Amino acid sequence: MQNDIPVKEIDESIPHEIGEVDLYQKREKIYTRDIQGKFQKIRLYTGWPLLLGYLILPWLSWDGRQSILFDLPARKFHILSVTFWPQDFMILAWILIIAAFGLFLFTTLFGRVWCGYSCPQTVWTSMFMWAEQKAEGSRNQRIKLDKQPWSLTKLWRKTLKHGMWLTIAFITGFTFVGYFTPVRELIPDLATLNAHPWSLFWIGFFTLATYTNAGWMREQVCLYMCPYARFQSAMFDSNTLTVTYDPGRGESRGSRKKGSDYKAKGLGDCIDCELCVQVCPTGIDIRDGLQAQCIGCALCVDACNSIMDKMEYPRDLISYTTENHLAGKPEKFWRFKPIGYMTAFAVMIGLVVFNLAGRTPLQLEVLRDRGTLYQETAQGTVENIYTLKVINMDKASQHYQIRVEGLEDIKILGDSRVFVDSGEVYELPLRVSAPKDKLTKNNYDIVFSAQSEENAELHVSHESRFLAPFSSVPKR
Repeated sequence: MQNDIPVKEIDESIPHEIGEVDLYQKREKIYTRDIQGKFQKIRLYTGWPLLLGYLILPWLSWDGRQSILFDLPARKFHILSVTFWPQDFMILAWILIIAAFGLFLFTTLFGRVWCGYSCPQTVWTSMFMWAEQKAEGSRNQRIKLDKQPWSLTKLWRKTLKHGMWLTIAFITGFTFVGYFTPVRELIPDLATLNAHPWSLFWIGFFTLATYTNAGWMREQVCLYMCPYARFQSAMFDSNTLTVTYDPGRGESRGSRKKGSDYKAKGLGDCIDCELCVQVCPTGIDIRDGLQAQCIGCALCVDACNSIMDKMEYPRDLISYTTENHLAGKPEKFWRFKPIGYMTAFAVMIGLVVFNLAGRTPLQLEVLRDRGTLYQETAQGTVENIYTLKVINMDKASQHYQIRVEGLEDIKILGDSRVFVDSGEVYELPLRVSAPKDKLTKNNYDIVFSAQSEENAELHVSHESRFLAPFSSVPKR
């Protein structure tokens, strides 16, 4: 299939030895230009809610505790009204799979909207770029400042910028640790220097990581560290929305005066102002075609539209469009690939909701004593030894009655009533007995159950096996 959206390719005329050197050349600093427009307002509405949610959620209370707290020492994961345990790991795995299929679905339909509007790297880099502009000025002022020799003014502006960067990075690192350590206790612990060494380490680590990734590396994280750009092509098709330059309308490029008859000179609508390059956070020229470095942020779209308005040309020389649209072919929003992703997405959400709705905050594990298969007693019974683990995942402590079924006259020897605190894993050694004369097989399927005395809905069972001696099997 012919690709109507141009894709930037490697120039084969360049000697291979030069190309290899270019791979290791020093990074050229990107000076981005500030631009306003429709899509930048959309970025505010998508990025800021996620950012504010990240910063605020640890401070909210829910049922007398922190709304979101991943208590690793206690092996409890509190998310609003629900407490998850390590035994709920499969639910977490399903949620991650749902997130992956959701990303695939939106990428197939709308391209890299996640990267351009909601990715943490994009949101934090935007904040750092804002701080840089406040401290050092516009794009031209920053370029001029970097070329100047060191002075008190330059030192002050650089110090202000890095101070703002470190402040944002520290708040980020502190908030992240606040999801794992009670955040209201963390502040006085830091103020009195009584914070746990691991808390100090992780606050410092994530402060440094944020400062480095959003302040210094920026587009390099997207280009070299994030794998998403490498496999996004597998999700793109001719109906995927991508940020695209229309060469049929824009070429040939060239400067001109407003109101001049540029068509007579063989020029297109592109005035070659390079504003689209100056605003790009990854430093690419969208006019070179579709590139893996493009994160779909639409800064170039707003920049180009501002120029088109000034020149009184039609908008959307650079726009969100599809390959089929540029080729004049019919566009299909609903097609096999997104329908497949959406179906899988909906099915997995349904399964997770079903599992959460039927989730019982009680778990029972049964382990047979593998050292002793069975024991025969002088009273004419056969005994098996088990270890039961009763895991109380409820918010309240419970008394549980343990029972066993599945074999005639089978019973538990000793006390079968246990008290389990909230969040406790209680290990109960059990000896189970059955009359030898009732045993006609070598092994039997039996079922252990645990029933709460305080809450009739807390009931769980677990299958196991009861082994009998060969001598108990009647001979034919």
